[in-house]
Amino acid sequence: MSVELDVFVGNTTIMDEEVYQFWLDGYTVNEAVRVRMEGGVLEECEASAEVLHSDTMDQFRTFQMCERLLHSPAKLANQLLFQIPPHRQAMLIERYYAFDSAFVREVLGKKLSKGTKKDLDDVSAKTGITLKSCRRQFDNFKRVFKVVEELKGSLVENIQQHFLLSDKLARDYAAIVFFANNRFETGKRKLQYLSFQDFAFCAGQLINNWTVGAVDNMVEDMDVDLDKEFLQDLKDLKILITDKDMLDQHKSLVCTALRGKTKVFNEMEANFKNLSRGLVNIAAKLLNAKDVRDFFIDLVEKFIEPCRSDRWTAGDIRLFLTHYTNSAHILDTFKHQIVWDRYMGVIKSCILKMYHD
Repeated sequence: MSVELDVFVGNTTIMDEEVYQFWLDGYTVNEAVRVRMEGGVLEECEASAEVLHSDTMDQFRTFQMCERLLHSPAKLANQLLFQIPPHRQAMLIERYYAFDSAFVREVLGKKLSKGTKKDLDDVSAKTGITLKSCRRQFDNFKRVFKVVEELKGSLVENIQQHFLLSDKLARDYAAIVFFANNRFETGKRKLQYLSFQDFAFCAGQLINNWTVGAVDNMVEDMDVDLDKEFLQDLKDLKILITDKDMLDQHKSLVCTALRGKTKVFNEMEANFKNLSRGLVNIAAKLLNAKDVRDFFIDLVEKFIEPCRSDRWTAGDIRLFLTHYTNSAHILDTFKHQIVWDRYMGVIKSCILKMYHD
């Protein structure tokens, strides 16, 4: 009995981007085949269901074999087993390390440990993301964290160098590493309205201005740990609220500058001292790890919620914080302008990002 076979020989590894996404999303071979059939691929390629199943299974097997290389992306370019063009390699790496915003929002700021990994069943059920995909994303976060946490130099550049990610994705991973290291609280109900990108923006502000790397770019943990010396200096800002004359003078300068420029001037004037105490007290407490963790909760409770209840617009917030920051420079006996500007520059940017009016 003779059997006819069609054989195709080539040296470039065939990878369908759609099938790769199914594999990344945790689909089984049968689930992926069903979705491909529903998409009309059989008619498009004039193939049978058996051929489609075989093709899907073969590609899944290829992706599984590639996975260990994707854990150390530089190895992908130097291996000889798979002939993959450079642009395809970049696609494989970028998509492998991509993550779902709903997933990262659930684990952001948590310790990247076995304890958190055990909770992924709950995260999967809550987000609708397959458990397999949740585990891949979590393991990627943990892998990047372990590689870069002790390195000197820029956090973003180190991530790009070791994992060959795009600038945007590397910045997102820098935010994830930074939040995991400092254990910022992001899960409280009052913070649920904030997206991952809101937090990622704030992480970028903190990394660029409040870490050791902001002043010395060749120290270990430079972009991961907050600058302890700077946090210590922040305590000096308390004079703005403990010195009654200075507090009154600061209020007078800010209110003079704001009068006639906003519909909520009366509210600004009435709440000035409470808002100022809130912002300065946040600064004075940042030397404590517990208060660092509560940084975003404190911003919401001490500043954003009071302003929201008085119906401030984002424009009102910007106007107030600009004059609040600048007026401190005119105070005769205030001698901490450099620390003040370093602190308030980040506070203003974060509040404006977090304030959804």
